Amino acid sequence: MPPVFRITATTQSSRLEASTVSVTTVRSDGAQQVFTLVDRGGYLESKEDIPEPHAFKAIVQMPDGEHEVEFEEHEHGNDTHDSETRDHNIRSAYIHVMADAVVSVLAIIGLVLARTFGWMWMDPLAGVIGALVIANWSYGLIRDTGAILLDMSSDRRMAENVRHAIEDRGDKVVDLHVWRVGPGHMSAVVSVVTSKSQRDSRFYHAVLGRFKGLSHVTVEVQPSPVAA
Repeated sequence: MPPVFRITATTQSSRLEASTVSVTTVRSDGAQQVFTLVDRGGYLESKEDIPEPHAFKAIVQMPDGEHEVEFEEHEHGNDTHDSETRDHNIRSAYIHVMADAVVSVLAIIGLVLARTFGWMWMDPLAGVIGALVIANWSYGLIRDTGAILLDMSSDRRMAENVRHAIEDRGDKVVDLHVWRVGPGHMSAVVSVVTSKSQRDSRFYHAVLGRFKGLSHVTVEVQPSPVAA
Protein backbone atom coordinates (compact mmCIF):
# COMPACT_ATOMS: atom_id res chain seq x y z
CA MET A 1 0.00 0.00 0.00
CA PRO A 2 1.21 3.57 -0.58
CA PRO A 3 2.79 4.76 2.71
CA VAL A 4 1.28 7.84 4.39
CA PHE A 5 1.75 9.80 7.60
CA ARG A 6 -0.70 9.23 10.44
CA ILE A 7 -0.85 11.26 13.63
CA THR A 8 -3.01 10.32 16.61
CA ALA A 9 -3.58 12.20 19.85
CA THR A 10 -2.56 10.32 22.99
CA THR A 11 -5.82 11.25 24.73
CA GLN A 12 -9.31 12.15 23.55
CA SER A 13 -9.11 15.47 25.37
CA SER A 14 -6.16 16.55 23.20
CA ARG A 15 -7.90 16.05 19.86
CA LEU A 16 -5.85 17.37 16.94
CA GLU A 17 -7.16 19.70 14.27
CA ALA A 18 -5.94 19.11 10.72
CA SER A 19 -5.60 22.85 10.14
CA THR A 20 -3.09 23.19 13.00
CA VAL A 21 -0.81 20.27 12.06
CA SER A 22 1.51 19.79 9.10
CA VAL A 23 4.41 17.54 8.13
CA THR A 24 7.42 18.62 6.09
CA THR A 25 10.07 16.13 4.96
CA VAL A 26 13.68 17.19 4.41
CA ARG A 27 15.88 14.78 2.46
CA SER A 28 19.66 14.48 2.37
CA ASP A 29 19.88 16.54 -0.84
CA GLY A 30 17.89 19.39 0.76
CA ALA A 31 14.64 18.66 -1.08
CA GLN A 32 11.53 19.44 0.95
CA GLN A 33 7.93 18.30 0.64
CA VAL A 34 4.93 19.53 2.62
CA PHE A 35 2.17 17.02 3.39
CA THR A 36 -1.42 18.15 3.93
CA LEU A 37 -3.30 16.31 6.69
CA VAL A 38 -6.99 15.46 6.73
CA ASP A 39 -9.17 14.25 9.61
CA ARG A 40 -10.06 10.56 9.28
CA GLY A 41 -12.10 10.47 12.48
CA GLY A 42 -9.81 9.65 15.37
CA TYR A 43 -6.53 10.38 13.58
CA LEU A 44 -4.98 12.65 10.99
CA GLU A 45 -3.66 11.22 7.71
CA SER A 46 -1.62 12.81 4.94
CA LYS A 47 -3.40 13.18 1.60
CA GLU A 48 -0.12 12.68 -0.26
CA ASP A 49 1.79 9.38 -0.36
CA ILE A 50 5.35 9.26 0.95
CA PRO A 51 7.68 8.73 -2.03
CA GLU A 52 10.74 6.51 -1.88
CA PRO A 53 13.36 6.39 -0.54
CA HIS A 54 11.99 6.44 2.99
CA ALA A 55 15.05 8.06 4.56
CA PHE A 56 14.46 11.67 5.60
CA LYS A 57 13.89 14.06 8.47
CA ALA A 58 10.25 14.88 9.17
CA ILE A 59 9.42 18.23 10.74
CA VAL A 60 6.01 18.01 12.41
CA GLN A 61 4.40 21.38 13.09
CA MET A 62 2.09 21.09 16.10
CA PRO A 63 0.20 23.69 18.13
CA ASP A 64 2.91 23.48 20.79
CA GLY A 65 5.79 23.93 18.32
CA GLU A 66 7.97 21.93 15.93
CA HIS A 67 9.10 18.35 16.44
CA GLU A 68 11.72 16.50 14.38
CA VAL A 69 11.60 12.79 13.62
CA GLU A 70 14.29 10.84 11.74
CA PHE A 71 13.25 8.06 9.37
CA GLU A 72 15.69 5.48 8.03
CA GLU A 73 15.29 3.26 4.99
CA HIS A 74 14.95 -0.44 5.77
CA GLU A 75 15.02 -3.64 3.77
CA HIS A 76 11.70 -4.69 2.32
CA GLY A 77 11.85 -8.41 2.86
CA ASN A 78 9.66 -10.84 0.98
CA ASP A 79 7.40 -12.86 3.26
CA THR A 80 7.16 -16.25 1.58
CA HIS A 81 4.19 -17.10 3.79
CA ASP A 82 2.11 -14.12 2.64
CA SER A 83 -0.84 -15.71 0.87
CA GLU A 84 -1.78 -12.39 -0.71
CA THR A 85 1.37 -11.91 -2.79
CA ARG A 86 2.68 -15.37 -3.67
CA ASP A 87 1.79 -17.31 -6.80
CA HIS A 88 -0.55 -20.15 -5.82
CA ASN A 89 0.31 -22.14 -8.93
CA ILE A 90 3.94 -22.29 -7.82
CA ARG A 91 2.81 -22.95 -4.26
CA SER A 92 0.68 -25.94 -5.36
CA ALA A 93 3.59 -27.38 -7.36
CA TYR A 94 5.85 -26.93 -4.33
CA ILE A 95 3.34 -28.71 -2.07
CA HIS A 96 3.07 -31.55 -4.58
CA VAL A 97 6.84 -32.09 -4.64
CA MET A 98 7.15 -31.77 -0.86
CA ALA A 99 4.27 -34.20 -0.34
CA ASP A 100 6.01 -36.84 -2.47
CA ALA A 101 9.24 -36.30 -0.54
CA VAL A 102 7.55 -36.50 2.88
CA VAL A 103 5.62 -39.67 1.98
CA SER A 104 8.80 -41.31 0.68
CA VAL A 105 10.80 -40.43 3.79
CA LEU A 106 8.04 -41.61 6.14
CA ALA A 107 7.65 -44.86 4.20
CA ILE A 108 11.39 -45.56 4.44
CA ILE A 109 11.39 -44.80 8.18
CA GLY A 110 8.36 -47.04 8.74
CA LEU A 111 9.87 -49.95 6.81
CA VAL A 112 13.26 -49.65 8.54
CA LEU A 113 11.68 -49.61 12.02
CA ALA A 114 9.36 -52.47 11.13
CA ARG A 115 12.27 -54.63 9.93
CA THR A 116 14.63 -53.66 12.78
CA PHE A 117 12.30 -53.88 15.75
CA GLY A 118 9.40 -55.84 14.31
CA TRP A 119 7.04 -52.87 14.62
CA MET A 120 4.69 -53.79 11.82
CA TRP A 121 2.35 -50.97 12.76
CA MET A 122 4.97 -48.32 11.87
CA ASP A 123 4.27 -48.54 8.14
CA PRO A 124 0.53 -47.70 8.39
CA LEU A 125 1.32 -45.09 11.09
CA ALA A 126 3.78 -43.37 8.77
CA GLY A 127 1.06 -43.30 6.10
CA VAL A 128 -1.42 -41.71 8.50
CA ILE A 129 1.13 -39.07 9.59
CA GLY A 130 1.95 -38.25 5.98
CA ALA A 131 -1.75 -37.93 5.13
CA LEU A 132 -2.33 -35.51 8.02
CA VAL A 133 0.64 -33.34 7.03
CA ILE A 134 -0.46 -33.20 3.38
CA ALA A 135 -4.07 -32.49 4.41
CA ASN A 136 -2.91 -29.52 6.48
CA TRP A 137 -0.91 -28.09 3.57
CA SER A 138 -3.79 -28.69 1.17
CA TYR A 139 -6.29 -26.99 3.47
CA GLY A 140 -4.19 -23.81 3.55
CA LEU A 141 -3.89 -23.82 -0.25
CA ILE A 142 -7.62 -24.39 -0.77
CA ARG A 143 -8.50 -21.66 1.76
CA ASP A 144 -6.27 -19.03 0.14
CA THR A 145 -7.15 -19.84 -3.48
CA GLY A 146 -10.85 -20.11 -2.59
CA ALA A 147 -10.78 -16.54 -1.27
CA ILE A 148 -9.51 -15.38 -4.67
CA LEU A 149 -12.01 -17.45 -6.66
CA LEU A 150 -14.91 -16.15 -4.53
CA ASP A 151 -13.78 -12.50 -4.98
CA MET A 152 -13.45 -11.93 -1.26
CA SER A 153 -12.38 -8.43 -0.17
CA SER A 154 -9.20 -9.35 1.65
CA ASP A 155 -7.62 -5.89 1.77
CA ARG A 156 -9.66 -3.36 3.73
CA ARG A 157 -6.79 -0.86 3.69
CA MET A 158 -6.86 -0.67 -0.11
CA ALA A 159 -10.65 -0.20 -0.08
CA GLU A 160 -10.26 2.57 2.50
CA ASN A 161 -7.58 4.30 0.42
CA VAL A 162 -9.73 4.14 -2.72
CA ARG A 163 -12.71 5.62 -0.87
CA HIS A 164 -10.67 8.46 0.65
CA ALA A 165 -8.94 9.27 -2.66
CA ILE A 166 -12.33 9.92 -4.25
CA GLU A 167 -14.27 11.45 -1.37
CA ASP A 168 -11.45 13.87 -0.48
CA ARG A 169 -12.21 15.56 -3.80
CA GLY A 170 -15.81 16.30 -2.81
CA ASP A 171 -17.50 13.29 -4.42
CA LYS A 172 -19.44 10.44 -2.84
CA VAL A 173 -18.69 6.71 -3.16
CA VAL A 174 -22.03 4.87 -3.07
CA ASP A 175 -20.71 1.41 -3.92
CA LEU A 176 -17.21 -0.06 -3.68
CA HIS A 177 -15.87 -3.57 -4.06
CA VAL A 178 -12.14 -4.40 -4.01
CA TRP A 179 -10.90 -7.95 -4.43
CA ARG A 180 -7.72 -9.85 -5.27
CA VAL A 181 -7.35 -11.34 -8.73
CA GLY A 182 -3.81 -12.68 -8.42
CA PRO A 183 -0.48 -12.29 -6.63
CA GLY A 184 0.13 -8.56 -6.24
CA HIS A 185 -2.89 -7.60 -8.36
CA MET A 186 -6.27 -6.29 -7.23
CA SER A 187 -9.43 -5.22 -9.01
CA ALA A 188 -12.00 -2.60 -8.00
CA VAL A 189 -15.53 -1.63 -8.99
CA VAL A 190 -16.49 1.87 -7.85
CA SER A 191 -19.77 3.76 -8.17
CA VAL A 192 -19.38 7.52 -7.68
CA VAL A 193 -21.92 10.31 -7.34
CA THR A 194 -20.49 13.70 -8.30
CA SER A 195 -21.78 17.23 -8.72
CA LYS A 196 -18.93 18.07 -11.11
CA SER A 197 -20.22 17.57 -14.64
CA GLN A 198 -16.71 17.65 -16.11
CA ARG A 199 -15.61 14.59 -14.15
CA ASP A 200 -15.97 11.33 -16.05
CA SER A 201 -14.58 7.83 -15.57
CA ARG A 202 -11.21 8.89 -17.00
CA PHE A 203 -10.80 11.41 -14.18
CA TYR A 204 -11.29 8.75 -11.51
CA HIS A 205 -9.05 6.28 -13.31
CA ALA A 206 -6.31 8.92 -13.13
CA VAL A 207 -7.00 9.49 -9.42
CA LEU A 208 -6.74 5.79 -8.63
CA GLY A 209 -3.76 5.22 -10.91
CA ARG A 210 -1.36 6.08 -8.07
CA PHE A 211 -2.22 2.89 -6.18
CA LYS A 212 0.34 0.24 -6.99
CA GLY A 213 -1.24 -3.18 -7.32
CA LEU A 214 -4.67 -1.89 -8.38
CA SER A 215 -4.48 -3.44 -11.83
CA HIS A 216 -8.07 -3.31 -13.06
CA VAL A 217 -10.58 -0.59 -12.15
CA THR A 218 -14.18 -0.16 -13.28
CA VAL A 219 -15.80 3.20 -12.49
CA GLU A 220 -19.48 4.14 -12.75
CA VAL A 221 -20.15 7.89 -12.57
CA GLN A 222 -23.60 9.13 -11.54
CA PRO A 223 -24.44 12.85 -11.63
CA SER A 224 -25.95 14.22 -8.46
CA PRO A 225 -29.35 15.99 -8.63
CA VAL A 226 -27.56 19.37 -8.58
CA ALA A 227 -24.63 19.21 -11.05
CA ALA A 228 -22.05 22.00 -11.07
